[in-house]
Amino acid sequence: MGARTCELSRDDPRFELVARIDPRNVAGDDGADSPVDAVIDFSTDEGCRDAVKFALTHRAALVIGTTGVSRQTLSVIELASQTIPVLVAPNTSAGIAVMIHLVVEAARLLGDDYDVDLIEVHHAGKRDAPSGTALRIADSMRQRAGIELPADRIHAVRAGDVIGEHTVEFSSAGERIRIAHLATSRDLFARGALDAAAWLHRRDPGSYTIEQSLGLDCGP
Repeated sequence: MGARTCELSRDDPRFELVARIDPRNVAGDDGADSPVDAVIDFSTDEGCRDAVKFALTHRAALVIGTTGVSRQTLSVIELASQTIPVLVAPNTSAGIAVMIHLVVEAARLLGDDYDVDLIEVHHAGKRDAPSGTALRIADSMRQRAGIELPADRIHAVRAGDVIGEHTVEFSSAGERIRIAHLATSRDLFARGALDAAAWLHRRDPGSYTIEQSLGLDCGP
């Protein structure tokens, strides 16, 4: 993901790539002497904390696409948001943000009369399960529609080379309603992260969401 984000940024007139950092320091440049407006992190729990430190050093906006981060790291991120603008998105695609918006509206309209299942499918090598996106969908349903999704209603499948599929199914007597998002290229997430960074870097310090960057209603 980091590599694709870097490659796509080179063809995007909104950006100038000034640093590319990984555990092996492949680029040989930590960007310490270059002005930095935004940092995009697709790494690990430890790498995410390093990205927070880097962003704070440069007073740069921070977009975090890393999933499966620990509570300790979430606390570090929350503290950083008092100083810099931070956007945490376990899924940076605009389509997922719209899907969540639709799922919340469906949950509000259908209420408790329907059984709800959330099915997510990812490649066999994905470590966290359920996915961060699945947890985000469940949290949004609880917070914004009052629908609590039990753990046994969230189904995680790890198989093959699937990039990412998320489906929410509402079932009742005589009918089923499905709202689904299927990712067919990882470039989707890289482009979404770049769009989020372009939107975020002029914002005031605080915590932001992909939905806000798209102008979607995230209220109760």
